[in-house]
Amino acid sequence: MGKKLLFIVLILSGCKGISQEGKKEIKEKEEAAYAITKTDAEWRAELTDIEYYVLRKAATENAFTSELLTNKEKGTYICAGCATPLFRSENKYTSGTGWPSFDREIKGNVAYDVDYKIGYARTEEHCATCGGHLGHVFNDGPRKTTGKRHCINGAALDFVPDSK
Repeated sequence: MGKKLLFIVLILSGCKGISQEGKKEIKEKEEAAYAITKTDAEWRAELTDIEYYVLRKAATENAFTSELLTNKEKGTYICAGCATPLFRSENKYTSGTGWPSFDREIKGNVAYDVDYKIGYARTEEHCATCGGHLGHVFNDGPRKTTGKRHCINGAALDFVPDSK
């Protein structure tokens, strides 16, 4: 019995699934379709460490750490990777989640995908120009407007005041 169990464990541990490899290949092909494409080394050289990990590696910054979280100025939130306008200040609201939240995006500048990284489907948001990871969109936003909560990493954004 012990030999059979050992044999099964060895077989299962030696199996190499290819599902992740397939997803990696698909992701690389998708990234090539963006108007702005750069090598990993170019992104690393141009972005801060946190911008790189959020935008290029789909990381999430710690809650309540973004300077943009409490920004009340009028203006436009742009992609920190390529300066594409993504969100307007009049669509920003306080969600209490610890990340800048918006009830709508600038149409055509945000792309969507589904991610299963935490075990269930979530709608992931990317910059439509460079493919940088922004955050996720949920259906628990303000009911008086769109009902959407675009929960965005502040590190993925830069802010341009209307006065400029």
